[in-house]
Amino acid sequence: MTANSYETGRLNLPFTGIASFGKFPIVTDWAALDAHAVILGAPFDGGTQYRPGARFGPRALREASTLFSFGHAGAYDHEDDAVYLGPGVRIVDAGDADIIHTDTAQSHANIRAGVEAILGAGGLPVTIGGDHSVNIPCIEAYEGRAPFHIVQIDAHLDFVDVRHGVTRGHGNPMRRAAEKSWVTGLTQIGIRNVSSTARDGYDAARAMGSDILSVRQMRALGPAATAARVPAAAPLYLTIDIDAFCPSIAPGTGTPSHGGFLYYEVLELLQILARDHEIVGIDLVEVAPDYDPGGVTAILAAQLLLNLLGFIFHARGL
Repeated sequence: MTANSYETGRLNLPFTGIASFGKFPIVTDWAALDAHAVILGAPFDGGTQYRPGARFGPRALREASTLFSFGHAGAYDHEDDAVYLGPGVRIVDAGDADIIHTDTAQSHANIRAGVEAILGAGGLPVTIGGDHSVNIPCIEAYEGRAPFHIVQIDAHLDFVDVRHGVTRGHGNPMRRAAEKSWVTGLTQIGIRNVSSTARDGYDAARAMGSDILSVRQMRALGPAATAARVPAAAPLYLTIDIDAFCPSIAPGTGTPSHGGFLYYEVLELLQILARDHEIVGIDLVEVAPDYDPGGVTAILAAQLLLNLLGFIFHARGL
C-alpha cells in the first residue's frame, strides 16, 4: 500500500528529501494541526528493562516508510479491489514529543501533551515509539473523553503493577490502562512463552476485564473469530508491540520472543477491526533498529501502519 505524497512539483522519490512518515507534510506547530490522522514520534526508551534502542524507532520508521511513497493518488489493492489512502485522506507528521533523558515523568507528560493536541484538533493520534511505556501517557491523554476498549498485539502481557519501584516502565502499560475509568476492557493477543508478568499478574488482568490469547490460540481461531471476541461496536485503541511478530521477520526489538505472528495474520485481524469498529487511537512501539542490520523490522512496522491507516479511512468512506 502506497502513501499519498503531497504535491511539490518534484519527483520526490523515496530516497530524496526529508524523511517524514510516508513523506506526508510536516506540521510541528501543534496548534495548527488539521488532518484526519497525525503521526507523533515518542522516542523514549527509559522504561526498557533489557536492551535499549527503541528511542531510534520513530526515525527508523519514518525512513522505512518512504519506501511506500511513490506519489501515486492512493494505493490500489487488487485483492480487495479498493484504493486506499487516496487524495481525500489528510495525514501529517507532527514530529516528536520532547524527550528529556532520565526524566520519565516529564517525557511522558510531553508525549501526553502531543496526543492531547491531536485529539483537540479532531485527528486520529498515531504514536510511534519508543518503548511500550509510551502507551501510558497516550492512554492518559484520553481522560475526560468517551470510553474505549484496548486491543493489544504483543508477545508480553505488560501487566506488572510495580517492580523495583517502577510503575511506568515498558512492563506496566496495560496495568496502568486497566486502572483507567475510560478503558472498558482489554483484548490481549499474541501473549506467549516467558512473559514479563508473573501468574498473579495474569489473574489480575482477567479480574480487571482482560481477554488473553496466545499466538497459537489466535491461529486456531483465525482472524475473524478472534475479532469477534472484541466487544461488538466498541470504540478501539490499538497498541501494537513489534515483538508480537516472529523475530525471523522482526529481529529489531529489545525483547524478541520466538513463536510470534507473521505479517498477514496481524494484517487480516486489523482489517476486520478497522471495518467493524471506530479506531480512536494507535501506537506502535518497541522497534529498536540497531538490532536489525537489514532494516526489515522498521519496514514491516511502516507497512503495517500504512495499511492500517488505509483500512481505517476506507471504512470511513475516504
